[in-house]
Amino acid sequence: MGHVLKNCTSVRVCLDRIFRNERGQGLVEYSLILLMIAVVVFLMVQGLGSTTNNSFSAVNSAFTAGS
Repeated sequence: MGHVLKNCTSVRVCLDRIFRNERGQGLVEYSLILLMIAVVVFLMVQGLGSTTNNSFSAVNSAFTAGS
């Protein structure tokens, strides 16, 4: 960020340069997209795990009752 602050004549000019600098914008956007994908995958795996657990419990109960 040092290159942004070169030749700052006032605080206002420095702040304007900092907030107009968009070099990291793409990285932030991709990070947010990756975070949203991770949350969706986590929720899907959690739901699939519960469904699978219920299925195996039902099969186990059927075997136990049949013995």
